[in-house]
Amino acid sequence: MPSVRPAYSTSSGAGAGDTKARYRRILRFAAWNLAVTWWFELFLPRVGLARVAERTRAKRMQRFARRFHDLAVELGGLMIKVGQFLSSRLDVLPPEITKELEGLQDEVPAVPFPAIRALAEAEFGAPLERVFDWVDETPIAAASLGQAHRARLLPADIADTGLQNVVVKVQRPGIEAIVDVDLAALRKVGGWLSHIRLVSRRADMPALVEEFALTSFEEIDYLHEAANSVRFAEDFAGDVRVGVPQVVWERSTRRVLTLEDVTAIKITDAEGLRAAGIDPADVAPVFASVMFEQLFTNGFFHADPHPGNIFVTPVPAEAGGQPWKLTFIDFGMMGEVTASTRSGLRKLLIAAAARDGKGLVAAIRDVGVLVPSADTVELERAMTHLFGRFGGMGFAELRDVDPREFRDFGLEFGDVVRSLPFQLPENFLLIIRTMSLTSGVCSSLNEKFNLWDSVEPFAAQLLKDERGNIAQDVGRQALDIASVTLGLPRRVDFLLTRLDEGSLPVATPRLERQVARLDRSSRRAASALVFAGLVIAGAVVRADDAVLGTVLMIASVLPLLHGLWVGRRGV
Repeated sequence: MPSVRPAYSTSSGAGAGDTKARYRRILRFAAWNLAVTWWFELFLPRVGLARVAERTRAKRMQRFARRFHDLAVELGGLMIKVGQFLSSRLDVLPPEITKELEGLQDEVPAVPFPAIRALAEAEFGAPLERVFDWVDETPIAAASLGQAHRARLLPADIADTGLQNVVVKVQRPGIEAIVDVDLAALRKVGGWLSHIRLVSRRADMPALVEEFALTSFEEIDYLHEAANSVRFAEDFAGDVRVGVPQVVWERSTRRVLTLEDVTAIKITDAEGLRAAGIDPADVAPVFASVMFEQLFTNGFFHADPHPGNIFVTPVPAEAGGQPWKLTFIDFGMMGEVTASTRSGLRKLLIAAAARDGKGLVAAIRDVGVLVPSADTVELERAMTHLFGRFGGMGFAELRDVDPREFRDFGLEFGDVVRSLPFQLPENFLLIIRTMSLTSGVCSSLNEKFNLWDSVEPFAAQLLKDERGNIAQDVGRQALDIASVTLGLPRRVDFLLTRLDEGSLPVATPRLERQVARLDRSSRRAASALVFAGLVIAGAVVRADDAVLGTVLMIASVLPLLHGLWVGRRGV
């Protein structure tokens, strides 16, 4: 949880007592900024004033982010969560927005203790003095949905649990009503966006809001969080690298969660680590290894691994063992790698190993990034060109490639990506977010750290696990080819008949795309998603084919740079 600021409000957010006023204020903010965006990004370019929009874009983005920051801090609730989510999306949002919203991770005001006491006592049905031996009135952390206080268990509970010092996490009073109001406002805004063709072709906004709603409701159900922590602990049972706080079930309810106090050295506290005799550079590969084990092996992962949620805990060193462990907290936001996602990644790996551009695009479609109706001919050509140009090169040859060639290919590749209709699978976004946060933490521990060195062991295991399915895939492909071959004479006859009748339709997708590009906005999210697909493919393939794996990872920089460039430049 983020660090605490002194409380400056007696409620969980300004406007909490007047839900209608809160609802109207969120909608007014959204409506005004949507109108400004429409005017500058859509209307002015259509009347030949695109340069006006470009010159003012950076200042407008900063102004929007600053106003949203102020709104979120004042209102609290889900507005803080939305701002925190936006601040972490370095992959698709311009720095003018993410930098301004970074402070939301640490600017959540604390709720005065009397309100916390009243809620906890209502949950337990008894005064706090009869539930705990002692509770610290000063919170150790505050977040948008709750805050945490240190406490000590009663002697009877100490005997039962073996714990003495605990952390009591208590919901913000009235947060459920605030969440309901905020979700109602977000649903309204999502409905507005669904009527904007530019947005609706890229994402099902109402569906994304519902996904956000589900996540929010799970986060305010502390029994759900407790169950997540138990499942996470079971995944790492016996693993000396990982620690998870024990749940005190007898002192936990849906709105109050009591956990073992595992407070230790914050993972990014380099000075604290060195003072404890721990080299921060040694922590980075272990953290990356644990995170990717969650993603690639367990399929159940911590989706909010920011520095406030991971401690480095010194432990007695055994012979040849590690004298510290990583302790995770806050299991309210967890993700799962679904069977369909794993299947899509498996197909992506097979296609990458075969240097099959068309198969790679099909795998990206199977992951759920591209809509089924997307015309991917040009993307398939781009991937085929990628394999043909860089696929057989060694490390020295890649270093000798003219940087301008990479740049030119990136521009061409980005133009193709921006022309494609994509959608935003929720789980895939959580995977990307987790990878991004993991990379950021590792880089802060060691600026020279290479994340992909830690990916390789899990990538190799994933590829090994999936090899058993390759033969089945090859067999299915052979049947598909045979089916096409058998039906070819009939299809040729049909084609000649239509041609003779003059009824053969001719599509010009290239021309249609060129015309459509005149009123399309930046495809930043598409670039980020393709970047993630190439990175994962390269990391996995590199275990068996170092050259091809490296090529894919290097190529992944191109859509990433394109997304960042467009984020600065806009449409």
